[in-house]
Amino acid sequence: MSDIIVSQMDIDHLKIIRQSIIDFMIYVAKHYANKPGILLDIAPQIYEGAKPFFLQSIKIETFDINPASGCTYIGDICTYNNCLKNDIFDYIVCTEVLEHTLQPFNAVAEIWRILKPGGIIFLSVPFNLRIHGPLPDCWRFTEHGLRVLLKDFSILELNNIETLERQLMPVHYTVVAQKLSK
Repeated sequence: MSDIIVSQMDIDHLKIIRQSIIDFMIYVAKHYANKPGILLDIAPQIYEGAKPFFLQSIKIETFDINPASGCTYIGDICTYNNCLKNDIFDYIVCTEVLEHTLQPFNAVAEIWRILKPGGIIFLSVPFNLRIHGPLPDCWRFTEHGLRVLLKDFSILELNNIETLERQLMPVHYTVVAQKLSK
């Protein structure tokens, strides 16, 4: 098997995305998650996850598909998880996860189920980035796709970082959305 050559653009975009996630977590912790509550960090993986960014009065729980992850809950976000009660979380962090799910609409439905009415999801996804791990890497979402995916939520903010040399090809999206009572 030949060596994979990673382009400079992909290296640059990955740096942009990682900084965007840090900036996003700092921003939402200050402006949206400033009250005590329970936060679920979905698939925090090997990175710091949400914990360093939020108040100590916010209890951080974690969720991952990998049984070896050491997370609070183990399951597939694309299915109903008995270990998670309805309407339990005040906040959910889901950064760089949906592109790896096999059924993103099911994942968002499960997030809806476990988020309290009035609860807020902090979501981010890459757009202009190469296929990356953990595999599978199945999807890229545009602003329009995110609005459809989050149709049952009130989108409070939907922001992107544009690719400088290519309009309408954002590097990254961040979303703050609230679950309203149906």
